[in-house]
Amino acid sequence: MANDRQSLRIQGERIFSVQTCRLHYTTYDTQRESDTINPTYCADVMVRAPDEQESAEDQGTSTYEPYWYARVLGVYHANVSTSHPEAPNGRQVRRMDFLWVRWFGAEPRYAHGFGQAHLPKIGFVPSDDKYAFGFLDPAQVIRCCHLIPAFNAGRTSDLLPCKQSDARRTQGTKGDQDDWINYYVGM
Repeated sequence: MANDRQSLRIQGERIFSVQTCRLHYTTYDTQRESDTINPTYCADVMVRAPDEQESAEDQGTSTYEPYWYARVLGVYHANVSTSHPEAPNGRQVRRMDFLWVRWFGAEPRYAHGFGQAHLPKIGFVPSDDKYAFGFLDPAQVIRCCHLIPAFNAGRTSDLLPCKQSDARRTQGTKGDQDDWINYYVGM
């Protein structure tokens, strides 16, 4: 894996920050629609959970969640090439778009779904977890999603223990010093 990262070359050692990213998707009634990701006011997205989770469910080791959720902190692109031996046309310079995200995790021991008449409940992954932040290919995003703060759960600074952070730069505010503990996923 480290060798894979070493094979990537960023041309001119420059990464470009942009304000928005447009996503196209098909609705349930087979109409074409689009969402615009903007880290300052439309920043929450959903992606399909990896297939490894399905095998964990079969073994009875975890609850299957079909989607993962993330808050987009930044939208970027770079011109890249690779020297990886398995990459077709690897030395050819291509534009690579990517999103910098802060991941949400499912609330443990919380039953949701139509049978329970509860919306899915999620919360930010603690910042000391190695998977709390990451990069995401915009092609992996299904669409933007609507998250509703669980007001009754309150707020905390334990998940990201620094006062000022770009990881809290959403909804047009820059002064938040803590996060909502949980969010409900609007369906």
